[in-house]
Amino acid sequence: MSELHDLTALEQADAVRRGQASPRELVTHYLARADVVGAFVTRTPERALERAESLLPVPAEAGPLYGVPTAIKDLNLTAGVRTTFGSAAFAEFVPDISDGITLSIEAAGMVSLGKTNTPEFGSPCYTEPDVAPPAVTPWDPTRMAGGSSGGAAAAVAAGLVPVAQGSDGGGSIRIPASCCGLVGLKPSRGRTPAGPHETELLFGLAYEFALARTVRDVAEVLDAVEGAGVGDKVMAIPPARPFADEVGAPPPVLRVALATAAFSGVPVDPECAQAATYIEE
Repeated sequence: MSELHDLTALEQADAVRRGQASPRELVTHYLARADVVGAFVTRTPERALERAESLLPVPAEAGPLYGVPTAIKDLNLTAGVRTTFGSAAFAEFVPDISDGITLSIEAAGMVSLGKTNTPEFGSPCYTEPDVAPPAVTPWDPTRMAGGSSGGAAAAVAAGLVPVAQGSDGGGSIRIPASCCGLVGLKPSRGRTPAGPHETELLFGLAYEFALARTVRDVAEVLDAVEGAGVGDKVMAIPPARPFADEVGAPPPVLRVALATAAFSGVPVDPECAQAATYIEE
């Protein structure tokens, strides 16, 4: 028989809507699971249980992720919850506000269980801060979980949450997803809320999103948090239809741009150009 943590995020939310499980049951189940992979810097059991209780009774219009446990990366502001940025210099810092992605996740009805591990200021591609043990992949604890969303990836892969928020500038979602066997997506510039403190990070290179075990879970999270936040300077064009509708849909005809010369001015070899050229019959 499957355990609750074996279910996808969408399956757990469906169980909540059907009355087969409550947000409190899900939160209690996950909090009882031991973190032996360095996933969390801070766990917030009391806040999580209080939040889960506030979601009852489940409204008829509850969304596809309502009641699902999650976690917020320790680079992101969470009002009233310690946020270290992976640095001993901020070991006791507690912000007064939450940032845009945190607010979007809360608005979707999800429940944060705490803050996930990240390297100092999210800089390296490994997660070994001074404020917490290193994050490792549960598939081989002798190997790293990647970074900088290493704690988020370790948490999802180890069954400590079904989906976790992360951020990505040069691979900080994608590297941990690869290390931990998950689905990780860096969204397009302006697709998800970036403010207030991330808007100028890495000249707009870094953006917020999440990691999960399935493509469908990731698509639903993107639908839930898509859109610019207060103060964001960049806004992506809204999708023509929900991202979840794209899962399993036949792809359109794809096109590949063919460069005729390198930046140095060296021309592309004709055989390479021919190999990359598709002529529709």
